[in-house]
Amino acid sequence: MSEKKQIRIGLIGTGLMGRIHTNGYKRLGDFFPEYEYRPVLQVACSRREDKIKDFAEQWGYASYETDWRKVIERDDVDAIDICTPNNTHSEIAIAAAKAGKMILCEKPLSRTIEEGEEMVKVIEEAGVKNTVWYNYRRVPAVTLAKQIVDSGKLGKIFHYRANFLQDWTISPELPQGGDALWRLDAAAAGSGVTGDLLAHCIDTAMWLNGGIKDVSAMTETFIKERVHQGSGEKQKVEIDDACAFHCHFDNGSLGLFEATRYARGHKALYTFEINGEHASIRWDLHDLNRLEYFDHNDEPQVRGWRSIHVTEGDQPYMDRWWIPGTSIGYEHSFIHQVADFFKSLESDEPCRPTFRDAYETQKVCEAVLDSAKSRSWKDTGVDWLK
Repeated sequence: MSEKKQIRIGLIGTGLMGRIHTNGYKRLGDFFPEYEYRPVLQVACSRREDKIKDFAEQWGYASYETDWRKVIERDDVDAIDICTPNNTHSEIAIAAAKAGKMILCEKPLSRTIEEGEEMVKVIEEAGVKNTVWYNYRRVPAVTLAKQIVDSGKLGKIFHYRANFLQDWTISPELPQGGDALWRLDAAAAGSGVTGDLLAHCIDTAMWLNGGIKDVSAMTETFIKERVHQGSGEKQKVEIDDACAFHCHFDNGSLGLFEATRYARGHKALYTFEINGEHASIRWDLHDLNRLEYFDHNDEPQVRGWRSIHVTEGDQPYMDRWWIPGTSIGYEHSFIHQVADFFKSLESDEPCRPTFRDAYETQKVCEAVLDSAKSRSWKDTGVDWLK
């Protein structure tokens, strides 16, 4: 076997995403052995030394830092993986790009269009490889849905609908802010379910169905005040707890989207359905290895929804895994994104979604929030590259 070219990873942020990204790096060589490049776990970074020291030892990083600026300054780091709260994405990414580092950034790209625009400008001027972790594209059943849509089997698309439902913020005793609850703090997160949950739905939707042209939205904050973990005082809650919007796509189809953290009984219910002239498809994260498909061209006697178990070796990514009929999980979508990023280093093609792609998603998120605030339709200004 020829010697592999090493890409030395500097991971910034060690929460859930830091762990799951690291798992992706560690499994690449096992399941994509022919790839020319290999990740090396060079340095992990978090503010608390006791925490980051344990993380680095557990996950196999060669070293650790407590200041992200030192990670970027290091000559022995080639790529920066940003797993930090949203309010730090811009500063870290811009500094990394100016230092000539590759960048893998957690979603959403930024808190605002202005932040995202500056990030894209600097990253593209620097010419560094980049991607944003919208991992649901890499679920094999979702990739298969993309292939079916692109094949034209659905015909003209009429409807796209999606929802992402959770229930973890219902308690009024839950504080906002701090390491674990920064998603409830608008200063850190930028928005609530729009940037956290709907951003996933929007990225997948535009990848499958093209650009979103305009939106009409409503949002609600059900609990108006929460104790902030930083100050210990009650403060106004400024994130959106729930959001629903409808839209027009560039292809003339209609879209309907909903996200909430107040749907009791739902931990991570993410679904989408596409209705076309000839056929329809739908997918559910709770059964992520299945894609449901209806084809009106089937003979009437057998026409109906069919359940496609996406485990065959000729289906997307599945030749890398187990025997047909057995399943893979959520974490594999991140392994696939790592693999696609490292493959892009060989082909010199972009690993989508790039920062520019994610910036288009940010445009939709901001238009949704603006629409809800003004109670009016808003154009997105999206320029989507199919």
